Amino acid sequence: MPVGEREDRHGFDENRNYLAEALGKFVPQVVAHRALRVSVETDGKRYGVGEPVTITATFENRLPVPIVVRTPRQRLWGWSVDGELEASDETRYTRTKPGRFGFRPRERKRIEWQWSGRFERTDERRWVRAEPDEYEITVFVALEGERRPSATTTVRIG
Repeated sequence: MPVGEREDRHGFDENRNYLAEALGKFVPQVVAHRALRVSVETDGKRYGVGEPVTITATFENRLPVPIVVRTPRQRLWGWSVDGELEASDETRYTRTKPGRFGFRPRERKRIEWQWSGRFERTDERRWVRAEPDEYEITVFVALEGERRPSATTTVRIG
């Protein structure tokens, strides 16, 4: 399997490449942000109420050199449904220690997970099914500001 397509249980290659990481430090952050392509897809476009949605996110370094994207917190990436982080209204706390999202030349990192088709409501500690409607699923690199690399797709429930 090509280096850029290896996956671990989190969707990322567990082997640390110290040379790539060292060289990636020389790529300016603004260039690294622009070089990173994010894509998202689902296993369908229409789902029944309560039916799980399989989501696949791909993060790709388009440059022929390694890059390291520095994130302000430990979270490297995230996903949301209609703007709700991980389909929940729960406040998320992440350590303020910066994170490092490293990529080898032209490397692609892929991760797949399921959204249950429900939203978490912390006021009553319950999960509610998504009402029949269209929902926007967004995957993003956890940078602050409007210009963070991201991708969206839309699914219809009901």
